[in-house]
Amino acid sequence: MNTPHILIVEDDKDIGLLVAKYLKANEMRVTIAENGRAMDRVLADTRISLIVLDRMLPGEDGLSICRRLRASSDIPIIILTAQGDEIERIVGLEMGADDYIGKPFNPRELLARIRAVLRRRDDAVAAVAGPKRSYRFAGWMLDGPMRRLYDPGGARVELTGAEFDLLLVFCERPGRTLSRDQIIELTQGREAAPSERSVDILVSRLRRKLERDPRDPELLQTIRSSGYLFSPEVSSE
Repeated sequence: MNTPHILIVEDDKDIGLLVAKYLKANEMRVTIAENGRAMDRVLADTRISLIVLDRMLPGEDGLSICRRLRASSDIPIIILTAQGDEIERIVGLEMGADDYIGKPFNPRELLARIRAVLRRRDDAVAAVAGPKRSYRFAGWMLDGPMRRLYDPGGARVELTGAEFDLLLVFCERPGRTLSRDQIIELTQGREAAPSERSVDILVSRLRRKLERDPRDPELLQTIRSSGYLFSPEVSSE
């Protein structure tokens, strides 16, 4: 297995060095960038496995950087946010982050979250290398081998890795009500520690891309007090 290369985007040198030292001690390569411009230079020259992105940065802030990255890349992103600031965490997930962690944090917890996100990515790659299956529903096509989504007109719709994994779970289980705990288990594994709120945010992101009216969803329905149900007829090939 290749050694993961983690990019830490953090303007606090003490925090950056502390995290870098801990991750290196746990068999990871680490590069530190102090802002978005420095991050861009690293990404232009280096293959990065995951970005740990501070929310509060001088100049372009973490949310803006996350939004910009998501327009052209599905590289995993973990956002560092102020402890207890639930609203900013939610916004970070809505911008396309794969996970978040509050400050102050234990480096051991950050390491666990990095490993969980990377493990999901590895599992997705392994799935692509295994049985090749695609799904069609309501005119849409989810291309499993290529991890791409096409709308009824044939145009590609960009998905983050987390969005693709969630849609794949629904396509594999159409007509079944899935609880939030089941969704977490199926997409992220037992060792992940996301909140049920993070599942709701991810569903909301998918609805904005799939539904004609996300406020009145037809494909991805909420089942009160139970979870979510993917309602269209799905065929596989």
